Amino acid sequence: MNLRNIDLNLLVIFDTLMEERHVTRAGRRVGLSQPAMSSALNRLRQLLQDELLVRTPAGMEPTPRALALASSVRHILRQTEALLDHPADFTPATAHRTFRLRMSDMLLLCLMPPLVQRVGQEAPHVVLDVVPLPPEQTINALEHDEIDMAISTGLTSPSTVKQKRLFDDELVCILRRGHPQAGVPLDLDTFLQLPQIKIAQSPLDMRFVDGQLADQGMARPISLTIQNWLAVPHIVAQTDLLAVLPRRVAAPYVESYQLQVNPVPFGQPDLTWHLYWHKRYQSHAGHRWLRSLIESVATSLSST
Repeated sequence: MNLRNIDLNLLVIFDTLMEERHVTRAGRRVGLSQPAMSSALNRLRQLLQDELLVRTPAGMEPTPRALALASSVRHILRQTEALLDHPADFTPATAHRTFRLRMSDMLLLCLMPPLVQRVGQEAPHVVLDVVPLPPEQTINALEHDEIDMAISTGLTSPSTVKQKRLFDDELVCILRRGHPQAGVPLDLDTFLQLPQIKIAQSPLDMRFVDGQLADQGMARPISLTIQNWLAVPHIVAQTDLLAVLPRRVAAPYVESYQLQVNPVPFGQPDLTWHLYWHKRYQSHAGHRWLRSLIESVATSLSST
């Protein structure tokens, strides 16, 4: 295959289609009409000799070939972007750039509102794209340029990945103020008897709560398992279920949901949130700007 005969813009189109899984939405992102985007998809299909995206009742789904290509194409595009984007050339007020971040949904609750506000004030054309990525895949995603930065806790990073401490946190138990246990000190025996909410596949839950209890031959009673943290305050406020959360995640909801906060009745883990990025972007002006902004927002959270 001769590269001189290939429109390399098709790689950008492929990457956008894989993200959006929708021809019209992908077209809007790259500035093409729906017919032009459909034509580009057909050219990609001819070039790669594969359907790439097929219609299903649930929408457009990628073929195995498309999935196999997606990571490599994104890596090529990010490397090309880095090659052409001079590290010193970044003016927040006029920059048009998307930064891909990995953070948990519970961290979104406390960190993202002030961060979005600051980004909007300083760089109105910059987009933050938060990627739902399991913690165990985070370092690999940084290595392969699939994300720009990550905010997490407890990751083991190689020398190629830099990190910066953002803030410390602690685990707390939350329950509604009308709970039968409200106003009574929460000891370990009581904690192990109260029905609780568990977040499915949450590393924080598994490592810092269930793992720590299991080491002592104990387990808490789980009455409800859900997929993310967003509904936890709402559910706790209307039931007799208890939940364990980082204090900074729980804090914004204590008054609005009339919640009581208790210390956890077991050893407090080392819960420190770090910002991670690949060393290739250590001196990149845009990355430095966003890292500084994230650190500033985290500092303001630490002081509250």
